[in-house]
Amino acid sequence: MERAAVFDVDGTLVDTNHLHVTTWWEAFRQAGHQVPMHAVHRAVGLGSEDLIAHLLGDDRDKDEDEQLSAAHKALYGQYFDRLPPLRDAGRLLRHLDHDGWTVVLATSAGGAELSALRRAIGADDAIKATASADDVTEGKPAPEPVEHALELAGVPAERAVFVGDTVWDMKAGSRAGVRCVGVLCGGIPRADLVGAGAEAVYDDPAALLSSLADSPFARLPFEQ
Repeated sequence: MERAAVFDVDGTLVDTNHLHVTTWWEAFRQAGHQVPMHAVHRAVGLGSEDLIAHLLGDDRDKDEDEQLSAAHKALYGQYFDRLPPLRDAGRLLRHLDHDGWTVVLATSAGGAELSALRRAIGADDAIKATASADDVTEGKPAPEPVEHALELAGVPAERAVFVGDTVWDMKAGSRAGVRCVGVLCGGIPRADLVGAGAEAVYDDPAALLSSLADSPFARLPFEQ
């Protein structure tokens, strides 16, 4: 039977979380907001609108949201030609594809940003589909991005594993009913990932690749 390997991208396959922290911080600073970088870091992984709401609160001037998002997009876009993939990210996706997994991305990125991330990973031959911010109405931690990825793969939740680096990823995967694997390369502590639903946690894609035989990928039953 088909099995799906669903991956978050930022901080999971590409080393971009701290670029997002810096560019969001600068976007907030330019608009006159003092938002601590550690708070921005904890919010990375949310869609732009949700991230702004999380950091500025519901009593903010919502008319400013579009300007903040555009400022972040412009600042972050300066790095599109040199986004660094995490170690063995492409090899991991190709290995799973070779082993019969349907590899799908589930990311809050879209448009030119998603294209830049896919170029950085360099494994388009292994990626069968992408559930992006352009495809869903509600982002992580809602389950919709993961559920849409499963629809694209044509695989039920019990036949899938989701890999991500944030609490938002783990909550989204858990709510979608899939087995969740966390990675530490996004900078979120192991305990936080486990508390949000991670069944196992690895340092980065390379560590997961070297441990696949003992990971939740190996424990997924071949038949239901």
